[in-house]
Amino acid sequence: MNGVKKLAEIPAGSWTKWVVVGFWVVVLVITLPLSSKLMGAEKNDASAWLPASAESTKVLNEQARFQSPNIYTGVVVYERASGLTAADRAKAAADAKQFAGIEGVVPGRVIGPIPSADGQAMQTILQVNLGSQGWNKAATAADSIRAIAASNANGLTFHITGPLGNAADNSKVFKGIDSTLLFAAVGVVIVILLITYRSPVLWLLPVVSSGVALITAQAVIYLLAAHAGLTVNAQSAGILDVLVFGASTDYALLIVARYREELRRHDRRHAAMAEALRRAGPAIIASAATVVLALLTLSAAELNSTKSLGPVLAIGVAVGMIVMITLLPALLVTFPRGVFWPYKPTYGSPEPTTRGLWARVGWSIAPRPRITWITTAVILGILALGLTGLKASGLTYAQSFRGHPDSVVGENVLTQHFHTSAGTPVVVIGNASAAAPLRSAFAGTPGIASVTPPAIHGGDAYLQGTLTSPPDSQAAYNTIDRVRSAVHAVPGADAKVGGITAINLDVARASAHDRNLIIPLILAVVFVILALLLRALVGPLVLIATVVLSFAAALGVSAFFFDHVFGFGGADTSFPLFVFVFLVALGIDYNIFLMTRVREEAIKRDARHGAIIGLAATGGVITSAGFVLAGTFAVLATIPSTFLTELGFAVAFGILLDTIVVRSVLVTALNLDLGRWMWWPSRLSRKPDPAPEELGEERAAALTRG
Repeated sequence: MNGVKKLAEIPAGSWTKWVVVGFWVVVLVITLPLSSKLMGAEKNDASAWLPASAESTKVLNEQARFQSPNIYTGVVVYERASGLTAADRAKAAADAKQFAGIEGVVPGRVIGPIPSADGQAMQTILQVNLGSQGWNKAATAADSIRAIAASNANGLTFHITGPLGNAADNSKVFKGIDSTLLFAAVGVVIVILLITYRSPVLWLLPVVSSGVALITAQAVIYLLAAHAGLTVNAQSAGILDVLVFGASTDYALLIVARYREELRRHDRRHAAMAEALRRAGPAIIASAATVVLALLTLSAAELNSTKSLGPVLAIGVAVGMIVMITLLPALLVTFPRGVFWPYKPTYGSPEPTTRGLWARVGWSIAPRPRITWITTAVILGILALGLTGLKASGLTYAQSFRGHPDSVVGENVLTQHFHTSAGTPVVVIGNASAAAPLRSAFAGTPGIASVTPPAIHGGDAYLQGTLTSPPDSQAAYNTIDRVRSAVHAVPGADAKVGGITAINLDVARASAHDRNLIIPLILAVVFVILALLLRALVGPLVLIATVVLSFAAALGVSAFFFDHVFGFGGADTSFPLFVFVFLVALGIDYNIFLMTRVREEAIKRDARHGAIIGLAATGGVITSAGFVLAGTFAVLATIPSTFLTELGFAVAFGILLDTIVVRSVLVTALNLDLGRWMWWPSRLSRKPDPAPEELGEERAAALTRG
């Protein structure tokens, strides 16, 4: 305890605070230029997202021997509803010749125009080598194609689709994601802090500290990405901004709340801050450690995008915690009590939480805790029934956007006028010695329209087949399974099946594997940390049960809104896992904030009084923290991606449900009902506490004082 006290005195010391502030100024000077390089270190190619062990990924790697992995197939589809004219056909033929001159277009790989059977559309297929920039350069190539196709169109409509068009539209969706999410998150945090503190000055200190945390985290992640092989993509970099600002501000709220409380008990602000850190510091560190370890379990995922997300976000949370327990306290004690103006906590003034809203909530639950928690649990269970309507089997390409980008419209036009998907072929690679039977097995598979002659290189045969169904449909996925069964059965072929459709299928299956593996891992990690922190077994089991129930209710409500309000076609296969990670890892924060205070008060009095006082002292700050984190995750909806919108909604709603209902009502009612048994087998479980009915008279007195 003396060691903790000495550490707490460093950022709270009258002169050591300047050392802490100076240290972070130096860190900021060093990390600011490095943080700006993070976007350049992002890897948005296929290998950064796909499951490394999947068959389609192996095909993608082997495919590099036949063609560059940076080659994207584009399909330019022309349409005139009244029927194509001779001038339309001549224009499309002239366009095809001009496409060949665009930078990156592979020589000899411009095919078409190919007319549709109904005479209303035609398609030109081309391949573009985007180089090392991958999809980041797709929009430039698509714009060059669009400029040619738009010239002298005379009413002939056109669209750019296929993998190139898809990549171009995706790059536009994620373009500027970092700045968009960052500015939105900062705006949300500032507004909520202004409402919470009602001070024109105080909000600035947590925001500045969160900014330092984000810049430092980005610099650390950049260095690890550049020199240690850490993978960062646009998705993880965008969520990093939201999580660091949200989690850091949560820690700031807890520190400021405890500091304000101690200012009423100490006449010197440095001593007040040292005591606040000594009391709140362990809870913040334990909370951050729980989140970090939960996020690191994502490293066990098969899907590379999930595997890389864990370490990136874990670094962000760890850095945020370090900044908030060092820089923020030093900044707070640099200013006098007037920084809280106009609600300045004066020495000797009564603590308002002892008679405020959350004190009244605690005392109102006290006489009938069992009825309260059973009723609350039943309501949450009813909300969880919406899970039956959650369609998390994956999103088609069209469903993955909020809106109708050009590539989606073009795909619909292709589907309407053509019966095959030439722009998204199925790829088979096997031994050259078995090329002939391999092609026969491939071509004879139902769902395959045609197969190219095998290309032989270095002992391998390379074949492409055209699907008869849309490439992101269930029918296409079934075809992939049939193709795999057929070519795997060819003796001596050692065949593998890939292509975009196979990749999507393997991603969906890897997501299901990751969900089934990582969710139990996270629950185990959370249980161990809670058991060590609370020195009990019953309490952690109860708390985990409440978190899981809250998660199920949040998913149930989200499924209802996705189906009946927003009109989304479903959810990504990784959606349940991501929501679980954020809700459980972050939701356990609030359990730790509440229960460490309950334990502190239970030691002074008893378990049931500890539950009431703990809620009264932390209810306000936990609610504010919940609004901050929910608000920052809600800004994910500013990106026109269905997955990010769904993730933002579900996490934001789940956090609000967790802080307002689960922590404040359900957990408090369970604390009051179980009493000292919540702390079994620690010594607190042997400390007598009053029966719930005995708290009735105290409740009346407390409400009278309130």
